This record gives sequence, structure tokens and C-alpha cells, in this order.
Amino acid sequence: MEPLASKIRPTSLDEFVGQEHLVGPGKPLRVAIEQRHLFSFIFWGPPGVGKTTLARIYAQSLDAKIYELSAVSAGKDDIKKIIAEDAGALPGLTKPKVLFLDEIHRFNKSQQDFLLPYVERGDLTLIGATTENPSFEVIPALLSRCRVFVLEEFSDEEMKRIIERTKVKMDKEAKDWLVAMAGGDARQAIAMIENTKKLYGKVTKDTLTDTLQSKFLRYDKKGEEHYNTISAFIKSMRASQPDAAVYYLARMIAAGEDPKFIARRMVIFASEDIGNAQPTALVVANAVFQAVDTIGLPEAGINLAHGVAYLSKAPKDKSAYYAYKAALEDAQKFGNLPIPMKIRNAPTKLMKDLGYGAGYEKYTKEDLLPEKLKHKKYLDEKIPDTIDQKSKKPKK
Repeated sequence: MEPLASKIRPTSLDEFVGQEHLVGPGKPLRVAIEQRHLFSFIFWGPPGVGKTTLARIYAQSLDAKIYELSAVSAGKDDIKKIIAEDAGALPGLTKPKVLFLDEIHRFNKSQQDFLLPYVERGDLTLIGATTENPSFEVIPALLSRCRVFVLEEFSDEEMKRIIERTKVKMDKEAKDWLVAMAGGDARQAIAMIENTKKLYGKVTKDTLTDTLQSKFLRYDKKGEEHYNTISAFIKSMRASQPDAAVYYLARMIAAGEDPKFIARRMVIFASEDIGNAQPTALVVANAVFQAVDTIGLPEAGINLAHGVAYLSKAPKDKSAYYAYKAALEDAQKFGNLPIPMKIRNAPTKLMKDLGYGAGYEKYTKEDLLPEKLKHKKYLDEKIPDTIDQKSKKPKK
């Protein structure tokens, strides 16, 4: 039986809901389709926001043949088969080939290197899809040949329009609950509707809640359990509970989570939560990331466990994180405040004559902030109540 998500999937931009910054009148993807412009690009955004649907609409609108692969299971042989199709056919008698590569961040460097020349020559038009920042996971040579389109979570109103497309009867309370639960992920919402209908025959707030709590929905790397588990993992390290943190690590690995996704979150945690309380935490976290990237699973699980134990037991200090947030707020609020003349760069005679760099002292105790922010202490101020003002560590 055809899944509900497939039945209601839009087949044209006019049917598509959301992503107006890309598909609205005069916006890049709509213009590309209208002008029949064939080029490679990458969709970067959270799960369930229409990446696959837009790829299909694009290929269909340009009368191209689309091949859909998941980087989790695909390899070089799959690409070779696509290239070999129609080999030897006369020019102009075959359709352009569009490769939609889901989770492109799961292709390793060797696989991306293999794909590169086919994209360069135009043998394939690549549409990558990823929930991860492509600048971290896509090799520069391939990334430079692709435009990156950032997709956004669906708004509540857009989610309601998508839910209405299912034509499944439900009251306002159920619809509002579903919108809140899905968090902008249309696929999550549609799956909940379909599963609830199968299990209980009707969709209400109560049956939706029962479905969510049942084992019918398993761990999905793009679904809610993915975010629940990574949240539990981070919060366990933050609470200095290594046993809980290692358990959630093991749970993610067992479910097939990308180990580099976990390692990347650990690098962020080392600076955000541990910071200056133990500066070597960032060194360890980076070393774990490099080890994971070099070794891979299953052995990399040991490297991850080592890092998790270290980060969990480390003292915590968020003062640098809060200082950065406060400074960023001022930078956005006040714009480009004049930099004191003493510390301006003076590479030319004219600039020196104008006073750039005049009176500069290497080890001055003079406040070097712009005049409007003189005496501002980002590392001492704006620290939340949960942080001890003197030690910058969590209150007990």
C-alpha cells in the first residue's frame, strides 16, 4: 500500500507549501525552473521540510531523469551504473541525468572524489540533501560546484495546510497537538497521522499521544527520537553524569547514528559548557573527532566513549559562552562602532598621518573597547542566575 506521504506529495511548485524564499515568485529555485536552468545544488535543512519533493519537482520540470540514492547505502558502483545507462546513445536523444543524493554528508571523501568529475563534466547534475552543515561534510572541490540552498522548518500555519492535505478528519485540539509535536517536520506529522489511523481508526489528541508513546515509532535518525536522544546525551554530560552519557552514546551508535554528528556535538560542548574550567577539554574533543573521522565504526565507539567520560567528569564553566553571546548582542545592537585610533591598523603613510596606531602600547591597561562600550565586562556581566557570579560555575 502506498504510504500517505507519497500519496499527498506535491508534483509542482504551485502545490508545494513553504520555502517561499526559494520557490516564491522571482525566487532562485522557481526562476531556475522557469528558465529551465540545469545546475548542481545542495539542500541544507532540518528533516521533513521538502528536500526530496523539491528535487523531484525540479527534475520533472526540466524533463530530466532523476536517480535517487541514499549516501548511507549507496557507493561508487551505484554511480557507475547511472553513468553507464544510455552509454553510446546519440547526443540529444537522452534526457539529462539528475542524481538526488540524500544524506550527502554520509559520503566519505573517497566517494565524493569519485563523484566530482562526473559533476564537473555535466554527466550528472547533482542535488545533494543534508541536515548537516555542508561546509563541514562536503569536500571543497565538490561544494564549489554546487549552490547551497538553505531550507527552513515549516511554520505552524504551513504545517496546518500540509495536515489538511491528508484529508484525515481531526478536531482543532488534535491538529494543534500534532503541529506542536512535529516541530516543523512535515514527514513526522504525516507519519503520526498514518500510524494513528492504522492503530486506532481515528485521529484525536488522545490517540495521537498513545501512538507517540507506543513502540510503533522506532528510533529515526531524522525524527523526534533522534533529537530526544542527543538532548539526553548532552544534558547528561552537562550534569556530570558519565554513566547516563555513555548509555545515550551507546544507544545512538546502536541505532545507526552518524558518529561524526555525535563527535561534532562534543566539540561544541567542550567550549560551551566546560570552557575555561578545563581548556584541555576542547583539545580532547577535537582529538576524538579526528579519531572518529580516521578510524570509523565500530572501533571509533571506543574513542567516543573515552571522550564522553572525560567531558562528563570535567568541571563546567559557561562564562566564555555567555560573554560571547553578550558581545554578539552589542555588536548587532550598535553596529560598527568606531575602533579606538590607537589600535587601528596603519599600513600606509597617510593612515599614520591621520593618527592610526598613534600611541599604541603592547601591554597597555587602557580599555580598548569602542567609546560607547568603555568599561563593559562581558566575562563578569550578564551571567544567568544559574551561574555563580564569582566562580562562573553552576550554583549547587
